[in-house]
Amino acid sequence: MLAPGSVIGILGGGQLGRMIALAAAELGLKTHVLCPDPDSPAFQVSTQHICAAYDDFAALDRFAAGVDVVTYEFENVPLATAEFLAARVPLRPGAKALAITQDRLAEKTFVRDLGIETAPFAAVDDLPGLEAAVAEIGLPAVLKTRRFGYDGKGQVTIRPGDDLTAAWHALGRQSAILEGFVSFSREVSVVAARRADGAFSAFDVTENVHREHILHTSTVPAALTVEAARQARSIALAIGSALDYEGVFAVELFVTGCASSERVIVNEIAPRVHNSGHWTQDGAVTSQFEQHVRAIAGWPLGEVARLGRAEMTNLIGADVHEWHALLAEPGARLHLYGKEEARAGRKMGHVVRVRRDVTACANLPENDGC
Repeated sequence: MLAPGSVIGILGGGQLGRMIALAAAELGLKTHVLCPDPDSPAFQVSTQHICAAYDDFAALDRFAAGVDVVTYEFENVPLATAEFLAARVPLRPGAKALAITQDRLAEKTFVRDLGIETAPFAAVDDLPGLEAAVAEIGLPAVLKTRRFGYDGKGQVTIRPGDDLTAAWHALGRQSAILEGFVSFSREVSVVAARRADGAFSAFDVTENVHREHILHTSTVPAALTVEAARQARSIALAIGSALDYEGVFAVELFVTGCASSERVIVNEIAPRVHNSGHWTQDGAVTSQFEQHVRAIAGWPLGEVARLGRAEMTNLIGADVHEWHALLAEPGARLHLYGKEEARAGRKMGHVVRVRRDVTACANLPENDGC
């Protein structure tokens, strides 16, 4: 267990690292951020920082020597970097979570082997492999790179009649995974936390809406049956336990069926604090960022009760120019990331709106009466 005044090392200097550093400071903990981008938003609020590449092992050695624990804000940290640091200082979450979630095929296989439902999938290593996968799964389907895809990047939708050769070349002829389409009504996520001793806690299931493959809004509570919410939480618990996870993570899910037949299917796992959990900064007793700090420090997990009905809206690109109007809006809570250039598709901040005139009851199993 870390004592107040200890130093948390953060790999990655984006907005998630920034918000982890801010939460740590409120708990009397220091932060040391390592990132190759000299304009990293997290550098603005951390106690110390190192601007260095993730494969600069001399810099990593200095970094490890000055911290008490290391965490990361994004899942594409090189595995060699994670293993190098884990040999010198506690790494939370561990390298196992990175190794599995960095590879879509490994991730889907891991979830399936836990007995949890996913979309149908098949490995694709070449054009004949794509043809075989299409014959097995059918169309429409989505061809995705096994690594480094996010916000809709690194994927191609294939529909009946499409040229498979063109799709394979459009993806850069990389090792890939073909995923069958899932007919779903909504997308939801569970943001949860786990400590090394197995203590587990999950926030309310969140309903998510995307625009151009980027998260637009997250709303809680999700429009979900009690049984489907219970299933979502159970899935997160099973995944966290199987990964020996430490910290906050998210499970993204598709909602299928309706009424009594409603169920959830796993889409992806994110081994980090998550965009769909930003509502917790103003809409829950404990934010996901504080919860992450508590979990990796070995401290008691915070209360996850919701303070009302909440909605988080991402500010993408030029949306951030509305900052003045948002500050003037009653009840709106603005969070800006300190990024200088508002480029198209770039996450610049978010705003949280909480309606506190409703009973703040959760859609978790122990709150079935809400």
